[in-house]
This record gives sequence, structure tokens and C-alpha cells, in this order.
Amino acid sequence: MADPITTARKNPLAPDLARPLSPEVQALIADHVAHPGQNPYATKNEDALRRLDEPRDRPTPLRPAFMRDAEKILHLPAYNRLAGKTQVFSFHADEDLSRRGLHVQLVSRVARDIGRALDLNCDLIEAIALGHDIGHTPFGHAGERFLDGIYRRRTGRRFFHNVHSVRVLDAIYGRNLTLQTLDGVLCHNGEYEQREFQVSGISTFDEFDAAVAAACTAGNSKTVRAQRPLTLEGCVVRLSDIIAYVGKDRQDAIRAHHVGEDAFDDGLGGAYNSWALDAFISDVVAHSLGQPRIAMSQEGFEELRRAKQENYRKIYASTEVAGTQGAQILSGLFELAYESAYQDLAAGNTQAPIFVHHIDPIRAGLSYYGRTYDWERDLDQTVVDYIAGMTDDYFIALAERLDPAAAKAFPQHDYFFGKGAGPWDQNL
Repeated sequence: MADPITTARKNPLAPDLARPLSPEVQALIADHVAHPGQNPYATKNEDALRRLDEPRDRPTPLRPAFMRDAEKILHLPAYNRLAGKTQVFSFHADEDLSRRGLHVQLVSRVARDIGRALDLNCDLIEAIALGHDIGHTPFGHAGERFLDGIYRRRTGRRFFHNVHSVRVLDAIYGRNLTLQTLDGVLCHNGEYEQREFQVSGISTFDEFDAAVAAACTAGNSKTVRAQRPLTLEGCVVRLSDIIAYVGKDRQDAIRAHHVGEDAFDDGLGGAYNSWALDAFISDVVAHSLGQPRIAMSQEGFEELRRAKQENYRKIYASTEVAGTQGAQILSGLFELAYESAYQDLAAGNTQAPIFVHHIDPIRAGLSYYGRTYDWERDLDQTVVDYIAGMTDDYFIALAERLDPAAAKAFPQHDYFFGKGAGPWDQNL
């Protein structure tokens, strides 16, 4: 009789994946683990490059350069807020559903697993992974689309969460992170899967800044899609972003009763996450060992792309925020929040929330580093900084402050009596 656990973990749509690694590959991994630091393509700590040569940022044996980057990110207020930002599902009284703070940790774990096997710099991997979504909006990719639409209409510029993550780390909080970490954050975008990633060859902050500027002014997402990290560690994080969410989002969709266990073509339901982590991590390692690039097999890539496309059809396109009614309501509230904040800036209303909760704390933090937040130079940019930094709950509270009727737009949930009255309940 077949082992029920083994049988349950088989994916009939990718039967050759998730098989044990060959003895040769396992031996190479064991050698990397036993004798780290031998991979000539890995990023070396001594190659770390910062904008400013600050004595407090110089590496030590206890705190190498990229470890220092990871710790800088962990201690940012913007990192704290990731726990209050939507990953996929917004209006549920259920702490077991993923928030963006958990997602970045899952990406870090997947990427470190791959990096350890490939003998890459796991401190750099961790820094990129923890920082990659730090500039994300409230309400996930729906919020990103709403903010991008407003910003583009007003300024002609674009809002992409990966570009804004760089701004958060490099400008708003001014933490003097390394070029390698910032580049990995910029180029992480997990919405665009590729089978193979080659490094970009960027080596200076001037080149990097030009890439950031190009993304901000791009008329479409092609510039963002074409970005390639300058390190293999950045390539690993970019691929790990998809691996980390493709199965976990399915588990969340099932837990939220958005779909049933039998909703997906592979038949694995929530168990797809476990299968995917095993299959895709092994596939990436087996096809990247000893190479100056990060790659998957053709079968692994096709299955990852298939699963992601299925998620779009069955989860992302029909969540409570992405649904037609929810999108209309929330989009209007983003417009309201944007216009109100802009008017407060233009009027110099220092008692307004954008000053009290955004500008004043940032200026106080930057003063420690002898820097300042030039919010007056570009009021639209300052409003974008403010809105992108909000948690879901803060945005809801602000919307209700600006328009008390907005309270009726948000479903009221509690832990004991289920869904409350609200116009989006039909989507829940």
C-alpha cells in the first residue's frame, strides 16, 4: 500500500519535480556547508560599498557589512509596520493569515536555504529579503495600483513598491545601506518570473541611481520587469519571492474560505506549499550549483509559472479588495487621503496627521545622522511617502476621520460573531 503522506505530496502536473537530489549534488552541498566561502561567484563582505564612509558603519569581525544591513532594516519603524500590511487578505479577524511582515521572513528563509546550499553570502540574502517589501503600500498590490494611478495622473511619475522600498531605506530613513543590498531590493520584483537570472554588472551608485530614476519615470512596467540584480544573492531573493508566496497564498485563501481545498488543478490544496518549497528549492539548487547565474529547470519554471497564473485567476483577481465594489470604494478613499494630505502640506498645517505622524518623526530620526527630510521640495512625493508608509488599520482610521461615512465601507469583523454588515461582505 502506498504511503499516504508521500502520495499526497505528489504533484501530477509536475511529476518529475520534488525528487531527491542526486548523490553528486548532495555531496557538493555538504562540502559547501562544511567549507563555506569557497564560491568564487558569491559576494564577499569586503566588497560591500556604501554611499558614505561613516565610522559607525565600518564592518567588524562581529558585525560584517551585510549583517549590519540586515540589523539596520530590522530596527526601522517601516519594518515594524509590515506586520500591519496586507499580503493578500485584508478584512479578516484571523492572525493566522499572512501579513507582509511574515512574507518577508518567509522569503528570507527560502532564500537562505538556497544560498546556504550554493555557498552564497547569507547575510546579504537576509538583508535584501527583509528589506524587499519595506516600501509596500497598505492593502497589498491593490493599494499599489491605487497609489500609482493617483501619482501618475498628478505628476507623470510611477509608483512601484520595489522602487519605493529603496527610497524608504536610502532616503527617508537614510540608513547608509550597501549598494548590494539596495540593488537587491530594487530588483526583487517577484511579479515577473524568469527561468534564469544573470547579474547586471552594475558596480557604482551612479549607475544604480540612474536605474532608480528610470523606473520612477517609466511609462509602463517594462523597466521594472527588465531589472537584474548585480549579485547572485539578489537573484536568489528575486526567485525566492515567488517560491515563498505561491503556495502560502493558497493556504491563506483556503483558510479565509475564499476557495476550497479542491480548487486547484494540481489537487494538492494547502499541501501545495510544502510541495512547492521542497520542489522549487531543490530545483534551483540543482541547476545553479557552481554557476555564475541562478536558474531553474524548464519543468520547474513552467510549474512555478503555471501555479502563479492559477493563483491570479482564483485568488488575487477576486479578493475583497480587488473585487469590483471593493476596488471602487478603496480607490476613492485613496484619492481622499491623498488630496487631504496634499492640502495640509500646502497650507503648512503642522497639526495635521501628515506632519504629526510622518514628517516630524522622520525629521527627528534623521537628525541623529545629521540629515534632514526635505518634504517641501516635492509635495506629491511627500504625500506618497506618507500613504505608502501606512498600515491597513491606520489607513482605515484616517479614512474614517476624513469622512465618517467611510466607516460603513469597511466590513466590521470580530472573533466571535463572524462577519459584520458591510458592502463588501458578499466578496468574503
